[in-house]
Amino acid sequence: MNKRTLLATCSLLLAQTGQAVEFEASGYVGFEWREYLEEGQFDTDSVTQADRQYGVVAEPEFVWSLAEGEHTIVFKPFGRVDSADPERTHADIRELSWLTYGDDWELTAGISKVYWGVTESQHLVDVVNQTDFVESPDGEDKLGQPMVKLSLIRDWGTVDGFVLPGFRERTFSGEDGRFRPALVIDTDSAEYEAGEEEAHVDYAMRWSHTIEDYDVGLSWFNGTSRDPLLKYDPSVPTILSPYYAQINQFGADIQATIDSWLWKFEAIYRSYNESLIKEFDQLGQPIEDYSAATGGFEYTYYSPFDTNWDVGVLTEYQYDSREDKRLVIGQNDVFMGSRIEFNDAASSALLVGFTQDLDSSGTQSVIMELSTRLGDSVKFNVDVFLPMSEDETNISSQFKRDDYVQLGFNYYY
Repeated sequence: MNKRTLLATCSLLLAQTGQAVEFEASGYVGFEWREYLEEGQFDTDSVTQADRQYGVVAEPEFVWSLAEGEHTIVFKPFGRVDSADPERTHADIRELSWLTYGDDWELTAGISKVYWGVTESQHLVDVVNQTDFVESPDGEDKLGQPMVKLSLIRDWGTVDGFVLPGFRERTFSGEDGRFRPALVIDTDSAEYEAGEEEAHVDYAMRWSHTIEDYDVGLSWFNGTSRDPLLKYDPSVPTILSPYYAQINQFGADIQATIDSWLWKFEAIYRSYNESLIKEFDQLGQPIEDYSAATGGFEYTYYSPFDTNWDVGVLTEYQYDSREDKRLVIGQNDVFMGSRIEFNDAASSALLVGFTQDLDSSGTQSVIMELSTRLGDSVKFNVDVFLPMSEDETNISSQFKRDDYVQLGFNYYY
């Protein structure tokens, strides 16, 4: 379903109903300043990586509700203008969808976002939406995905079925940007295993259910991988080309809530076509079927030391069966952190985290995310990311000089 077809369908639905339409507009517009603490490691005579980036970002949301809420239309565009990296100046439709429901079913059609997963340090099972990597290196931001989603709600669980009739390529930093490898990733040279390329139709399904203290999810995805392989061609030695393979992936996520404990676990098994494995092996860039898992806990101390705070302590272990650390982040790593909810009038919150590669003592990263409200409508954010790697064979070494501090002001309406 393309954007014009969806807009026409939504307009027809609004026009034909004789009932009142409720309309709500909200969203935010913001300003961000990101300062890098070191010079870029890939500066050349002709390219200077940004020492700082600032820009304006906006994400409005428009919601139409009709037939007493039986039909809902959501439109959420997104846009950013960046001072340094043209690839980071971009726009997207995060959502443009129609939702309707019955007693035991829900139907969503259009462009939308879904989230699967429970762990803090990485999201293995979250495979439907493409990562908007230029927004943030943590992979939290996602592009809108064209989809038809049918949810069947039963006593034994909820089954979500997806038809995904369109693919979104991952965004990457340009040569002037940060968080890129030595060779620039050229999105214009993207290749696909599927002959239909971005028009390939993907399919996904997820079953979820709450069983006493346990929230359980089992998922399946078949189609174009959202994680591109980076293909090197000796005839074009200055770039890497994204290669979007066909994959089959099974996933599981479990969260147990037991008193003050949250126990979390995610695992996947991903397989490629045998012909593609042979092709990349001949190129000297071997790939393989693999499994990966992340698991751990979050324990929360409520009102410690007679404060209003809630203090969570997090620990997670990351595993990946692939042994090539040039290609894999989170192969044998441990994440430790703390989340503090201050429970004040400004809804202040703080998250700090530390990740250590257990195979490389000199490879770590530190994150900090602080947010608070200034008045009723303004939110102030401070984000810190400090990647460190002394091991040049580790994929994390590409980002070892991309430490930054970012300040953000968002006005909500």
